[in-house]
Order: sequence, then structure tokens, then C-alpha cells
Amino acid sequence: MGTAERKQREKLERHQVILDAAQRLFVEQGVEKLNMRDIAQAVEFSVGTIYLCFKDKNELLFAIQNRAFTRLAEQFKSVNTILHPADRLIAINQQYLAFVFEHPELYELLFIMEGPMEAAEARGDANPWTSGHGAFHQVQTVVQAGMEAGVFRQRDAESVTLMLWAQMHGLAALYLKKRLVFFTEPRRQALLQEAMNIFNQFISQSL
Repeated sequence: MGTAERKQREKLERHQVILDAAQRLFVEQGVEKLNMRDIAQAVEFSVGTIYLCFKDKNELLFAIQNRAFTRLAEQFKSVNTILHPADRLIAINQQYLAFVFEHPELYELLFIMEGPMEAAEARGDANPWTSGHGAFHQVQTVVQAGMEAGVFRQRDAESVTLMLWAQMHGLAALYLKKRLVFFTEPRRQALLQEAMNIFNQFISQSL
């Protein structure tokens, strides 16, 4: 391995070590307490090294967000063996809700916090949020397949996908932002599941 290749590998390894520590601290302490100095201390790097890899906190959050989208996408892919499009959409909805319950901090990073999106816009790319679009496209692909198979009525697949995504996100946001506190905690999760089941019936019967 040449010098250039070795340096590039070391750089990538440094990025991964920093991201591992940052994600752990983010989940344990929350975004407000996450700072470059604590990350540097956790990985035994200088603060300057952290800034060489990530110019600011938002860029670091954006990188963690991309990782989280990869995890969500893998959960979506786990249902690809389900052949019927309506059944696959229902399974995707269940995976989405499971992600909310299992990884609430990461979900807020995906869809609620502004910091990662500010970093995405600052990049100036033509499509700055490829990880978000990738997850959305997975759902859209199932919708389009259902329309082509005659399972769903012919509509604009992108618009239908946005409606489906908004429903899932709305339930998640109500739960995570504590807008269901007038129910007991066990009842909250049960209500979300019941609401999703009702929505799933709509998908299988009316979409």
C-alpha cells in the first residue's frame, strides 16, 4: 500500500472513530450537551483533529444522520421479500414505527432537528440530502410497483408516498414531542400501533 492510500485509509478510520464516539454521546447526553471537546476527549484526539474532520457541530450531526438513514433503510429492505405491494407497505410502516420506539434520539435527528439540514444546505450540492431521498425513494418504489400491478389506483406515486410518509411522521412526532402525555405511557405506544393499523387498513382497501 502506497503512502497516499495509507493516509486515506487512516483518514477514513479517524472519521469512523469520531462518528462512533459522537453518536454514542449524542444518544446518551442529547444534542445540547454534545460538543467537540467532549468528543475529542472520548477518542483521545485533539480538538483540532476533530475540526479537521468536521468543520462544525452541524456537519457532524449531518454525518450521524446519514448513518441513521442507512439503519432505517436496512429496516425497510428487510421486508423486500414480501411480494404483495400493500402488504409490503404495511410492513414498512411497522418498521418505521419500530425505529421510532427503538431509536427515538436518532429519529429526532432524522426528521425534527434543524442542525443537520442546515449543514446539508451549506454543502451547496444539487441534491444535498441523498440519504433522506434514498429512504423516501424506497417507499415510492413500492407505491409505484403497486400501481403498475393494478393493486393501487393510478396516481402520482411521489404524491402518494409523501402522504404515506406524512402519516407515519405525524404519529411519530406526536409521540416524541410529548403531545400524547394525557395518555399513560403504555397506552401511548398502543394508540400509535392502533392508529397505524387503521391506516394500514386504508392502504390495503382504498389506496
